[in-house]
Amino acid sequence: MERLSIIVPCYNEEATVETFFRAASAVCRELPGVEAEYIFVDDGSSDRTLDIVRGLARKHPGVRWLSFSRNFGKEAAMFAGLEHARGDYMAVMDVDLQDPPELLPELLEAVREGGYDCAAVRRVDRKGEPPIRSWFARQFYKVINKMSRTEIVDGARDFRLMTRQMVDAILRLTEYNRFSKGIFSWVGFRTKWVETVNVERSGGESKWSFFKLLLYALDGIIAFSTAPLAIASVLGLVFCAVAFFAIIFVIVRQLVWGGSAYGWPSLVCIILLVTGIQLFCIGIVGQYLAKTYLEVKGRPIYILREQGGDHERQ
Repeated sequence: MERLSIIVPCYNEEATVETFFRAASAVCRELPGVEAEYIFVDDGSSDRTLDIVRGLARKHPGVRWLSFSRNFGKEAAMFAGLEHARGDYMAVMDVDLQDPPELLPELLEAVREGGYDCAAVRRVDRKGEPPIRSWFARQFYKVINKMSRTEIVDGARDFRLMTRQMVDAILRLTEYNRFSKGIFSWVGFRTKWVETVNVERSGGESKWSFFKLLLYALDGIIAFSTAPLAIASVLGLVFCAVAFFAIIFVIVRQLVWGGSAYGWPSLVCIILLVTGIQLFCIGIVGQYLAKTYLEVKGRPIYILREQGGDHERQ
């Protein structure tokens, strides 16, 4: 019998853990020739999430849990779950049921019988989201796909089912600054996309504010594209050329008409504009330098405080 490992990152999700497990286990029981294991990754929750997961592990075989020493983020939680998974196939799912467990049979069939290495889910609409947030999300996918050679599908979710071979390739990418949507695409392998509509959370509140999503998007662009550095270089060359021709123009005008080299307010505006562009370019370079700084430290992606569950029975 083949084993399916379901990795479930959790951060303050006491309202959704049991609901998710009931829904997912009901679907997995109907999967032919498959034994499911559930790996709940507690990302430093401050509520009763871990206690509830421990209770599930005591009652149900196949439930395991990992608990971080603090909040390391969803990217670290997904990596930890994949690293500890023992299955022939691995699925990553959100605990809030925005990733419908009912799609698991279709994803598994695509990988087991369709010849795909990965079956992933993408949203075809964003109903229920604030319009401004949806607009920025669409623009992000357009920008990153123009800047990067790694294609990231618009509406792609982290919900996907992968073979052991693909997961092993992902685990070889141990960078500290992780952007999984890009990593999943960068490693390659054949992927089937399954479309779904947007689903509201089953309970609790989203931990992703607009500002956090914006920072996450910037991390993705920096992680998979050096285009911002090229943009900074081009802006520098353009302004040098503009300044050179402006100097020639001022000299010629002064020689021809005389007494024309005035206009201090306009000069101040130009200085402020150029200074702003310079600071913008320095900021771009600084972002790449900061990411490099974090990488060369060699710090672990996550630190486990404790783990338990099904493995204790073996």
